Amino acid sequence: MLTYAIWNNKGGTGKTSLTFQAVCRYSEKNPTKRILVIDICPQANLSEIMLGGQENGGSQNLLAIQGMTPRCSIGGYFDARLAAPFSSANFHANNYITNPNTHNSAIPKNIDLVCGDPLLELQAMAMNTLANVDLPGVNAWLGVIDWLRDLLSQIQDNYDVVFIDTNPSFSMYTQIALAATDRVILPVMADDSSRRAIQNAFSLIYGLKLPSEVYSKYTFATKLNSAQRQLPKIHLILKNRLTQYMGPASAYNAVLSGIDTDLKTLIKTYPQHFTFNTTDEGVIDVRDFQTTGVVAFARGCPFSRMPTGKLTISGHRVQVKPEYRDQAQDAIDDIVIKL
Repeated sequence: MLTYAIWNNKGGTGKTSLTFQAVCRYSEKNPTKRILVIDICPQANLSEIMLGGQENGGSQNLLAIQGMTPRCSIGGYFDARLAAPFSSANFHANNYITNPNTHNSAIPKNIDLVCGDPLLELQAMAMNTLANVDLPGVNAWLGVIDWLRDLLSQIQDNYDVVFIDTNPSFSMYTQIALAATDRVILPVMADDSSRRAIQNAFSLIYGLKLPSEVYSKYTFATKLNSAQRQLPKIHLILKNRLTQYMGPASAYNAVLSGIDTDLKTLIKTYPQHFTFNTTDEGVIDVRDFQTTGVVAFARGCPFSRMPTGKLTISGHRVQVKPEYRDQAQDAIDDIVIKL
């Protein structure tokens, strides 16, 4: 079972929409593979899209699933773990999994989903407290950080690939996600904050280029390494929301070239943290989906199954041109090829 996390400490990089489209397309291209999507974000946007989007009852479907007993979401699973934080024998993973196709026929049937949950923010405070408990003979931090790993170990024979949509943070639940991850997909934008975000990602995940050695013993990497556990590797950098008008003199192009320069240095200095050896292998340019992306998001519909022409969104008529839909699909196919 191979596990991907789509993560960036910076928000607004299009992480959720890219995850939705790439996962659906990957599932279509690999119909015999069993796919699990875990939405470990309190906003639960990915879950709402997969369950129908705003136009097809996604929000209502999500609330109904979260209202089940036990609560069928990542929050419901964490509730079970809070009651017995250091025991992995008091839960049944299937209680927290739903098949989104039963609510949204546009989603491939070979995708299952663990829904996101706003409870995560409250639970994070309890997780932090538990992770710092001093118990004889117990590594409390590792006990909590392994919660998602414990869930996956119970169902590892049921799935081939897991995709985890994360929150733009490095909170406790994000660390729990990354600790269960083999490969990280990092979406970035054509701005200086995204360039800094790549450096920040290396500080947060790998404990590199810290402002002071004082922090080194507290890092995620130090704690995982001390438990003789492998860190996830960077698998893809997605330069998202590029436009068709960006030429070599564009200010955006200058920033993106700077990102490439930074990546080349990181790959050369820390090759062990990448699954690729050159930027050509690991960096994908993704054009701006514009109206096509907004419509797909609202309808909970993969590009491959989305109609074109005049469509109604929130009572307004909008037009999706076939060539724009096809271009968006081509961009997602470029990502899927490298998964």
